[in-house]
Amino acid sequence: MSEAKSIDLTIMGREFTVACTDEERAGLLEAVRYLDKKMHEIRDTGKIIGIERIAIMAALNLSHELLHTKTGDVDIGDYKRRISLMQNQIDEAIAGQTKLL
Repeated sequence: MSEAKSIDLTIMGREFTVACTDEERAGLLEAVRYLDKKMHEIRDTGKIIGIERIAIMAALNLSHELLHTKTGDVDIGDYKRRISLMQNQIDEAIAGQTKLL
């Protein structure tokens, strides 16, 4: 992993300097674009005024997206059980085919 270097970023017209490695640079720039876009969307609704409030709302929205993506409102255990059942059925079907040969 390479050494961290300073990079200048602009979010909502404000300048920030952060450190990141060359490997992290592309991901960081993508994150900055995404955050800047979300903050502009919030500002453009006209319902929230002030950079701090916009930043907090963006953070809440992004946190919600992350948590929703992680769980996806899906019972992972149920899917695991169903996949296991299907795998067992496939194994049984293949075992039956092997006996025919």
